Amino acid sequence: MTHVSPDSTIPHEDPSFYRTLLESTKAIPWRIDWQTMRFSYIGPQIEQLLGWKQASWITVNDWAERIHLEDRQKTVDFCVSQSQNGVDHEADYRALTADGDIVWIRDVVHVLRRPDGSVDSLVGFMFDISERKKAEDKILKLQEELETLSYKDGLTGVANRRMLDALLDVEWAKSRASRQPISVILVDIDFFKQYNDHYGHRAGDQCLKRVAHVLDAAATRSRDLCARLGGEEFMLVLPETDAAAALQVAERCRKLLTRESITHAQSHVSDSVTVSMGIGTIVPDSQDDLSEFLELVDRRLYQAKANGRDWIEAGAA
Repeated sequence: MTHVSPDSTIPHEDPSFYRTLLESTKAIPWRIDWQTMRFSYIGPQIEQLLGWKQASWITVNDWAERIHLEDRQKTVDFCVSQSQNGVDHEADYRALTADGDIVWIRDVVHVLRRPDGSVDSLVGFMFDISERKKAEDKILKLQEELETLSYKDGLTGVANRRMLDALLDVEWAKSRASRQPISVILVDIDFFKQYNDHYGHRAGDQCLKRVAHVLDAAATRSRDLCARLGGEEFMLVLPETDAAAALQVAERCRKLLTRESITHAQSHVSDSVTVSMGIGTIVPDSQDDLSEFLELVDRRLYQAKANGRDWIEAGAA
C-alpha cells in the first residue's frame, strides 16, 4: 500500500494553491456578489482574451456593456431570470474586445445559496468558443448549401421538380385563399432530340442551360419560378398573374430566346432554337384541382406543338 506524506497534501487554508490552479487554465473564473452585483473576482486571463483590464470588471454593468448589442438584452434577461430562480445555466454570446473585435463566449454559471435559500453569489467560468462557433457556422453553411442544391436542377441551375411541386402547392393554396389568379406556362424546346443527335449531348446540355437562363430571366418577379421538369421541358409558375400578363411573359420568353440565337440546323421551323408553350390561368376555388389544371396546360402545350411548334397556346381555365 502506498502512503501519502501529510506534507504532500494541500492545506485547506492555503488559497494560493486554488488561485494558481484557477489562473493557470484557459477558462476564466469569476465570482459576483448577488446583493451588490459587483465582481468579487475575475481571472487575469480576461485581459489576454478580451483586452479589458482585470481591474475594470467592477459590476455586472461592465459585463453587460461588453456584450454585443444584438446579444446583450436576451443574454442579460436570461441570466438574471435563471439566477433569480436559483438555476445553474449556460449562455453563449458575442463579447466585445477592447479593440472592438468579437469573441464568442460561453458562460457557465453556478448559483450559490445561503442556508435560508436566498442567492448569495454567482460563480462561473468564461470559455472562448470562437473556433467552435466558426466550425458550427461552416457546418450550417454547408447544410444550407446542400439544402439549396437539393432544390436546384443540377444541370441548368433553375429549380428542380422537387422545388416546383412544393411551391405549386403553396401558391395554389394562396391563390385560392386570396382569390387572385395564378398562371402556369409549360415550355418544351422544339426538335430537341434532333438537336442532340446533330450536335451531341454536350452541346445539348449547353443548349438546355441557355434556354433555362432565358426562361428564368423572363420571369422577373421575386415570387415567379422557373423550374425544369426534366428533359427539355420547363415550367414557369406566375402567382397573381392574369391571362394577359402571362401571355406577355410567354412573348418575352420568345423574344429573349430569339435574341439568344442558339443555332439549330435540324429545326423544321427556324434556323435557331425555338420553344412551344402552353399557358393556363385560373382563380382556383374549393372545387378546382391542381392536377386537373396542370393537365389542361399540358394539353395546350400539345396543341401548340400540333400547330407547327414555335407557338403559344393560351387561354383561361
